[in-house]
Amino acid sequence: MSDYQLRQFEWADVPAITAIYKHYVENTAITFDTEVPGEEAIAEKYAGLRKLGHPLIIAELDGQPVGYAYASFYRPRAAYRFTCEDSIYLHPDAKGRGIGKALLTELLLQSRVFGFKQMIAVITADTANSIAIHEKFGFRHVGRYEAVGYKFDRWHDIVHLQLGL
Repeated sequence: MSDYQLRQFEWADVPAITAIYKHYVENTAITFDTEVPGEEAIAEKYAGLRKLGHPLIIAELDGQPVGYAYASFYRPRAAYRFTCEDSIYLHPDAKGRGIGKALLTELLLQSRVFGFKQMIAVITADTANSIAIHEKFGFRHVGRYEAVGYKFDRWHDIVHLQLGL
């Protein structure tokens, strides 16, 4: 097994990012998207993040992207400009190798350098592994919203966790 590496996003990563995200849209309630965005939509989203200078990190294994993370504004209003929300996605075959931990470590570092002061994690409440990794990094529970997302014929709660950067 080769070691993974972390690097900055490149435009050539869009197809792999789209494929990874497709898995979560079609098979999980980790994202509340119900339609898979195409490569054009993903590229447009990342172009916006890149233009803002927000952290965009790729995990690569054997030359292939197997995960990604980014931090973006928690809300669009100006008063929120120092607060970000994190997003981390791994290819299903890349789980259990420490890649998620490495991505979150680097994302926190780059978010601090960018100037974010708070990071919010918005996580589907029954996603224990995502909650646990955030807790290990010192995130604390600050809220729970009940039955706010309807996907796969059932209602899902979300939790908010927060970390001061």
